[in-house]
Amino acid sequence: MKKKLIIFSAVLGLVLGPGILFAQEEKVGAVRSALDAQEQAKAESVKETLDKQESAAQALDATAEIAAATTETLQETPQGTPLETVQETAQEARQEVSVPSQEQAAETEPVHREAGQAIEFIKKESMAEEEKGPQPIVVNGDKVEYSADTKDVTAIGNVEVVYKGAKLTCQKLTVNTLTRQGVAEGNARLDDERGVIEGQKIVYNFETKSGIMMNAKFMANPYFGRAKKLEKVGDTAYVGYRTFITTCSMDHPHYKLGTKNFKMIPGEKIETRDDAFYVGDIPLAYIPRFNRSLKDPLMHVRVVPGKTKDWGPYVLSAWRYNLNDYMDGRIYLDFRKKLGWAEGFGLNYRTPGFGKGDFKFYFTREKPENIPPESRQTYTRELVRWRHKWDIDERTDFISEFYKIKDDRRKFQDPQRNILKDYFFREYEKDSEPLTYALLHHNFQYSTLDFLIQKRTNPWYDQLSKLPELKYILPRIQIGETPLYFENNTTFGNYDKNATLTPVTPDEEDVTRFDTTNKFSLPMKVSFFRVTPFVASRETFYDKGSQGKAHPMRSIFYTGADISTKFYRVFDVKSNFLGMNIEGLRHIITPLVSYNYNHKPSVSSSQLKQIDSVDGLRRNNSVSLELSNKLQTKRNGRSVDLLDFRVDTSYIIKPKGTEKSGSNFSDFLFNLKLLPYSWLRIQGDATYTHSGSRSNTNYNKFTDANYDINFHFGEERSIGIGQRYERKGGNEITANMVWRLNPKWKFSFYQRHNRGHEPTLTRGLREQEYTITRDLHCWEASLSWNRKKTEGDTIWVIFRLKAFPEGEFGFNQSYNEPKSGSQNNP
Repeated sequence: MKKKLIIFSAVLGLVLGPGILFAQEEKVGAVRSALDAQEQAKAESVKETLDKQESAAQALDATAEIAAATTETLQETPQGTPLETVQETAQEARQEVSVPSQEQAAETEPVHREAGQAIEFIKKESMAEEEKGPQPIVVNGDKVEYSADTKDVTAIGNVEVVYKGAKLTCQKLTVNTLTRQGVAEGNARLDDERGVIEGQKIVYNFETKSGIMMNAKFMANPYFGRAKKLEKVGDTAYVGYRTFITTCSMDHPHYKLGTKNFKMIPGEKIETRDDAFYVGDIPLAYIPRFNRSLKDPLMHVRVVPGKTKDWGPYVLSAWRYNLNDYMDGRIYLDFRKKLGWAEGFGLNYRTPGFGKGDFKFYFTREKPENIPPESRQTYTRELVRWRHKWDIDERTDFISEFYKIKDDRRKFQDPQRNILKDYFFREYEKDSEPLTYALLHHNFQYSTLDFLIQKRTNPWYDQLSKLPELKYILPRIQIGETPLYFENNTTFGNYDKNATLTPVTPDEEDVTRFDTTNKFSLPMKVSFFRVTPFVASRETFYDKGSQGKAHPMRSIFYTGADISTKFYRVFDVKSNFLGMNIEGLRHIITPLVSYNYNHKPSVSSSQLKQIDSVDGLRRNNSVSLELSNKLQTKRNGRSVDLLDFRVDTSYIIKPKGTEKSGSNFSDFLFNLKLLPYSWLRIQGDATYTHSGSRSNTNYNKFTDANYDINFHFGEERSIGIGQRYERKGGNEITANMVWRLNPKWKFSFYQRHNRGHEPTLTRGLREQEYTITRDLHCWEASLSWNRKKTEGDTIWVIFRLKAFPEGEFGFNQSYNEPKSGSQNNP
């Protein structure tokens, strides 16, 4: 009962005003004498009312419960109990004090109120405050005192404060009820969604969420650090002096960046000046300035050593830097022993109202080894690339790319050379002949409009210039209340087709063309079939024909129909045969037949300039056939495709202009997917050739087949096997494995064998690569060795910060993109 009395006295003293907490013995007696039966009834009535207010704050509910309990205690306490007796238990009881907001503290009068009136005052003020917005600070501690003169609350022993998402713990805390300024001492720790700060002393303002910490430790994921002095500026930024930062969570980090001062906005960016980079306690480098966007996952320094057959020993390096909040730069400096030096720079930019983009320039003056004396000894090769994207509004966007390549080695020595393939193979794999264009796209409510300008900027690429092209597409839309649907596709453009530089092509054409297709369809259901017949008309206008003279309009009439349905049967089968966990089977067969006919064009393709496939249209009469078979079951309440098998082909009806005079089938395409277990996936495809001349040795034979088998035994434990087969051609077998040996070591390998009879490909092992990875707590170190039959050996070392797994000191051919964040292992 004495503990409850202590808590109630603290609450009333802080809420009612100065003087209550430290009242003399006679004041306590006066309070007791005022608690007659009528006032007790008021207190109980107010408590009952508060219990029904579910939306009231937790502090308010707690206060009401304490007040009711204390009322009962005071009834049982004899008159004249000394105040000192009550205070003797202060070290044993844990007190809860609600510090009023600034407005409450100013408005609270330092007068004595009876117990029933005090509870009602708390209720009214708290409800009014909840409507206004400010919240009281809840202070928990072994001993809590309130000073009427200074308006300070002092808490000692196991102090804990939670306010506006921030949690402060310490051994001693002083908080001013007017300014909301607090001073925490003794194992002080401040926790919020931005990070954690620990120190011997923290001066903190609960209202502005700003403060100063001395000899502080901090963690703002993924960074850890210490600072002689650390300032928290508002709710977002930290400013530190005489600091070190690292991503290593150990008390003595493996590496760190020492700096005189730094500024960090968690999740946004970090800036430092006058830095020294340490490994352990040994300084290795001086860095005048470090500026990094935490939204950018890539490393700022990259170094890739290695050796290849074409380059010899090499070192590739890149330095990334931040110019300002809207621009990031890159500087490249590479050395290849057999070719020489190469350099370049790049720029990523973001504009508030004009989109974002990137620019890249790369230059080298190659001096290849073993060049005959009579041949050219140096070759200038350079790449300029500019890409931009702008989301103008919800319906409109703009995207552009510009590529300009100068390649003397391709021009004077080898026409098969490509600077993208030689220096930027990843970009070459995505697009070996990149376009230069600018595209403006707009979505209307039911249609789209594209405005395209495309220019050939590299003469050795066989590319079409469109200056400009305007395209309008109206997808299928219902015509009023009728069952008919209409769609339209219209294109207008001016096209130039020029000869390539190497090898020179004779076709140089230019034409202005307007092409429009209008299609009407009538979807319906006939018995259990879905049938969609259609008719369409295509008109194309040219400004000139193949002889350069004006030419009339070309018309093509189309018609056809799509017919599809589904057949299925459910089998009540439950079995764990071979561990496949089958809970029922459903077999679904989906046949699809599409008939397409277009009449002979009114103008023959021989009378038109051949710019693209639009100008080469001919009569067509064909049926497309597709048959899909699915076998489904349920696992853990979810539908799973055990098997998905598809066959596609076309039946050409009396083709003209080919070696086959009668109707015939085209190639048959097969696709198979199997998922017998959650850890096993099998995919395959094959082509059965039935097109072309019957004299072809591949006619009526399977000409290619591919498959992939993947086993997944857990995180970072997988095995894959694949094959790429061509009849009388290549036959590659690939195998790869990634296996986590233990928490510290991981091993992976990749191999590619050729067993085919292609004369240009050597049989046997074509490529092999092995990688061993060691966990170094805050780093991962990988050693890789790659051997290619035609290029020789490559060895490289990669150091990757685990806090930024998508960035690395080095180069890896494939990696995922996990989120940034500390991922340290003990």
